[in-house]
Amino acid sequence: MPSPPSHPYYPLDANIVGYEPNQTPVLELLVSAGGACTILLSVTFVLASYVKPTLRMADRIAILWFVLSGTLHCFFEGYFMVHHNHMASAQDLFGQLWKEYALADSRYMTSDTLVLCMETMTVVLWGPLCFVVAYLTAIRHSLRHPIQVIVCMSHLYGDTLYYATSLFDEYVHGQPYSRPEPYYFWLYYFFMNFIWIVVPAYYLYRSISTISAALKQAEKDKTK
Repeated sequence: MPSPPSHPYYPLDANIVGYEPNQTPVLELLVSAGGACTILLSVTFVLASYVKPTLRMADRIAILWFVLSGTLHCFFEGYFMVHHNHMASAQDLFGQLWKEYALADSRYMTSDTLVLCMETMTVVLWGPLCFVVAYLTAIRHSLRHPIQVIVCMSHLYGDTLYYATSLFDEYVHGQPYSRPEPYYFWLYYFFMNFIWIVVPAYYLYRSISTISAALKQAEKDKTK
């Protein structure tokens, strides 16, 4: 009889050294993460409203989005970048959250080259630029939209590559990274990442429309 797998991740023969089950229940982990995000967004909204009370609601919501994205990129994904080779035994909040998410994508437990390089770029480049966009939005700077285009395109490209490589390995090479339960694939893998396609696509559209309108107005002013 073959010995039972030493971890719950797929593929079952993935080399995950030192795995220890999470000590905190899943619901408690999700509530802790949700609570932290709620506090972050609440403080950001209050500060933005206090510092710039004339900001439009749409701009305040944009600031919330880019601050949340920047925080997740720099700190949560930054945790993975630093601890990727020994997360299997982690019992702190970020470590347990990553182990829970990795049930939908075990590449985060095996220091997969593509995932590690992609996350490193996200931490070093796109996370800080999210904070830059939030700041430029708050002060109504003209550079907001050009930089917002760059950040949104990086999210769309990164998410597309992330989906494509995982699904290619599963359907072409027969190597799944997600557990077979639909919950992990559709909620963790698909939905949580799809948010970073839908929202950046919206802000990309808004920036392109704003830049296009500004250029058209500039051309009209030249012909006067």
